[in-house]
Amino acid sequence: MNKKLIAILFMMAPLAIFAQKFGHLNSADIIQVMPEYTTAQTELQKLEKQYSDELKMMETELSKKSEEYEAQKATLPANIQQRREQELQELYGRMQQYYQQSQQELAQASQEKMAALTEKITKAIKEVGVAGGYLYIFDVASGIPYISETLSTDVTAQVKAKLGIK
Repeated sequence: MNKKLIAILFMMAPLAIFAQKFGHLNSADIIQVMPEYTTAQTELQKLEKQYSDELKMMETELSKKSEEYEAQKATLPANIQQRREQELQELYGRMQQYYQQSQQELAQASQEKMAALTEKITKAIKEVGVAGGYLYIFDVASGIPYISETLSTDVTAQVKAKLGIK
């Protein structure tokens, strides 16, 4: 009796495998049409411009002070020359530090905004997966080299619908 049951299970196993549903999508294509993505890009560009404008002001100040120093250098006593050179070096150092800090802050802001978008897409994918009875939904944006489109369903439109995107 056990051997018959095992034989039946082995014969039905391939049928069970074919009964499973697989889906695929490209999350990068979905993200780019999300209104939140456009908003995030606009906010990041605005932040980048603020940092850039501040950096330009610092560069202008450094250039102006450097030119003034060069024009007066020959008439200044050695101790004042040394102090002005140190001031110029400190200003240059602050400018470099500001640049590095602004780049880090931009990267962090971008990462946070993209994480929120990714979380929203992931939730929609899970909802589509549960509602559609999918075993797996693969994201081609993550670098999957091949997906059989005849054995897998493209669920991009369903995920877009969950997100309210046409």
